[in-house]
Amino acid sequence: MRTLRRVCCALEVERGLQMSEPLPGLLIGKSGIDVNLLPAMANRHGLVAGATGTGKTVSLQVLAEAFSGIGVPVFAADIKGDLSGISQAGGGNSKVDERLALLGLTDTWGFHGSPVTLWDVFGEQGHPVRTTVSEVGPLLLGRMLNLNDTQEAVLTIAFRVADENGLLLLDIKDLRSMLKYVSDNAREIGSTYGNVSPASVGAIQRSLLALEEQGGDRFFGEPALDLFDFIQTDANGKGMVNILAADRLMTSPRLYSTLLLWLLSELFERLPEAGDLAKPKLVFFFDEAHLLFDDAPPALLTKIEQVVRLIRSKGVGVYFVTQNPIDIPDTVLGQCGNKIQHALRAYTPREQKAVKAMAETFRPNPELGDVEAMVTELKVGEALVSLLQADGSPMPVERTMMVSPHGRIGAIAPAERQAVIAGSPVAGHYEAAVDRESAFELLKARAEKAIAEEQAAEARDLELNVPKPTKAEKPRSSPRRSDTFAETFGKSVMRSIGSRAGTAIVRGVLGTILGSKK
Repeated sequence: MRTLRRVCCALEVERGLQMSEPLPGLLIGKSGIDVNLLPAMANRHGLVAGATGTGKTVSLQVLAEAFSGIGVPVFAADIKGDLSGISQAGGGNSKVDERLALLGLTDTWGFHGSPVTLWDVFGEQGHPVRTTVSEVGPLLLGRMLNLNDTQEAVLTIAFRVADENGLLLLDIKDLRSMLKYVSDNAREIGSTYGNVSPASVGAIQRSLLALEEQGGDRFFGEPALDLFDFIQTDANGKGMVNILAADRLMTSPRLYSTLLLWLLSELFERLPEAGDLAKPKLVFFFDEAHLLFDDAPPALLTKIEQVVRLIRSKGVGVYFVTQNPIDIPDTVLGQCGNKIQHALRAYTPREQKAVKAMAETFRPNPELGDVEAMVTELKVGEALVSLLQADGSPMPVERTMMVSPHGRIGAIAPAERQAVIAGSPVAGHYEAAVDRESAFELLKARAEKAIAEEQAAEARDLELNVPKPTKAEKPRSSPRRSDTFAETFGKSVMRSIGSRAGTAIVRGVLGTILGSKK
């Protein structure tokens, strides 16, 4: 039933996407004129920037409600815990009433909630978000664990050996068992793939332990998240707003940024080419976007830029939310055609440089005046806005008063949160973790079998009164025999695997993108 409902939602989204008539613009603010975001230009990506307390989160909520209203699903991380109010009808807020009166929208602006699905890596404030170790792959996992180049190379070897032996890496205990296997067989493995030092394996194991202490182990396991559960509409045709609880997740910035990069990369890999659509298939908001680029190695930055540049053709719009535009690399910032710039502070030389650089990126508006000075004077809820026009060119920058949300501003109560979770279309699907046979179980069974065979051999020797060989007399195991057993073992395991994570270990996250898939 859940699958059928998801298919029906997907078909409804596709019908909306294929509309030949252009959709009306989405009102996001007023500046003497209505400032509208064109749905057909929404997948040209965007930037929402501004200092703390200037209104970025409310602007994000306004955009999410607007997209949901035309049937476009949304994904957003809730950094401070107050985005969940979008699920409830607004009203009763004097500041909101004052804003609506100022914009002349009092009689036409209704209050209503949006359809929301709540997610949480820790499974406490929403449905659990899980994936497998194999799908994340060694490159992203190495970044999550803060490994150096040598340690990351050893991790890559562990993945390669697991692939060749048909060993599924689903959760952290699978990876830990695989690392131990690689370390125990370092001489044989090193002759094929290069040196595997116990020090590097030990460092990776310690990093895994630190990740577990931070709760990151809950991210790895099954059932793994199906990203098409993000792309759904409700019974009224409104796009689902997927909110990831990230207030606790932010205490582990690398886990947060890696998780969102994995989601973005998976979308890139799994969605088909779509071309120019009447509206996006999904809009992805990346809050605290600077965390994605902090300390990222050049190779990863290159691939991030590639994903951002190409995912537009899959019908996905990416909106970066950050305090300062200079936190985003120029090559990525250049892909953001829709810009909402809240107030910036210019107390330091670096901030002054950022203000100057920001002002130069806007298309000048002769009637507006000095943009560089104006951005430091904006009030809460005001922004300098430049959106793409129907011909793809940016509109002249406008000083805009952003509209108020239809939903509640602020966090919802625990009882309201539980009601939203219970009424979700994926309720009950991800809650119970599944631990099926994978590398940990197979390697454990293999070790137990070897011990049993050795004990049986010793028992036979005792019965025949065969003296036990000394350590110097014990023959070394034959490489040929070991290789043959590994081949037989691998084929046996491969025959027993028949699910999505089976026959070839899928490395979805950066498989095609980063070249880690076999």
